[in-house]
Amino acid sequence: MTDATDRLALPLLAAGQAQKEMYHNEALLRLDMMTQAAAEGFGTDAPPTEPHPGQCWIIGDAPEGDWTGHAGEIAGWSENGWRFVTPREGMQLWLGETAGFALFRSGIWQCSEAYGRLFVEGVQIVGSRADGIAEPVGGTVVDAEARAAVSAVLVALRVHGLIEPDGL
Repeated sequence: MTDATDRLALPLLAAGQAQKEMYHNEALLRLDMMTQAAAEGFGTDAPPTEPHPGQCWIIGDAPEGDWTGHAGEIAGWSENGWRFVTPREGMQLWLGETAGFALFRSGIWQCSEAYGRLFVEGVQIVGSRADGIAEPVGGTVVDAEARAAVSAVLVALRVHGLIEPDGL
């Protein structure tokens, strides 16, 4: 039998174990950090001077002070000090309205990127990028206004990454 869970390394209780409440409370603190997780900062190397219980940070690549040795981990402050969680594939933390989510993918944190499909009221709005659409050219009758409108639509689709650039 192991002494910790496989994904979040939460401490497990053993039969006849003394001071079980310490292990149980440690597991609850880590779950509290990671359930509907949010972070105050991303890629931060120095611990804040006055953290509040429940606040978390995604530690940067060159941590200092109490965070030394915990690069890329999630640091959470509790009344009893720092708790650290090693990220697992697919973990995400909310970074706020302007930054969006940080996602742990392929061994690194990725920030302000979106993955997957977007649905609005049950209707898929954005999915995988489609093949490019060629620009309208030539023809015997040229309707400049129609061509300009089609071109503007193509530009907008390319800017939003919904089709490949330049019709390639």
